[in-house]
Amino acid sequence: MVCLGKKYGRGDSGETDLFGGGRALKSDLRVECYGEVDELSSIIGLCRAVLGEKYPEINRILQDVQTALFRVAAELASRDPGKLGLELIGERDVSVLDEHVERIESRLPRLRHFIYPGGSLPASMLHVARAVSRRVERRAVALNSREGINPNILSYLNRLSTLFFALARYVNMVEGVSEDTWPGRGVE
Repeated sequence: MVCLGKKYGRGDSGETDLFGGGRALKSDLRVECYGEVDELSSIIGLCRAVLGEKYPEINRILQDVQTALFRVAAELASRDPGKLGLELIGERDVSVLDEHVERIESRLPRLRHFIYPGGSLPASMLHVARAVSRRVERRAVALNSREGINPNILSYLNRLSTLFFALARYVNMVEGVSEDTWPGRGVE
């Protein structure tokens, strides 16, 4: 059996190949981190399927995010990504997310209370993506504190959860689904 030119089963001992050479345990924080990026990209794929053709602008944004996440995963899967000729995540990638958030939030009513994740099915899936992106960010922070990674990855992942939150609120608004507010303290 062959996958991308390599034989299946190389990971049967609990190790995996890193991008650019070397191997690591599958329980290694680096492997766990880029594996969670893959999970997030898969959830985004599910979001895109649920959103369907009704939301072409959001689908384009999410496809661009998936492309960027492939770059994030490639960086994280290498101990020395600068030597691989990859386009590393940069400040421009972070700025693009900020621009999307600003544009989407400008269409939304001001948030006065915390809201429960949920609403329509597409918005609920975007909330799941938001929660998973926060977990990915926590793993990246842990990896950064241990080994040091591109700081733009941390910024990108932080902004990404904000984007998912804004998109979920926007989809609920378009779908005509009201947001359930938490009766606790309001947003300042």
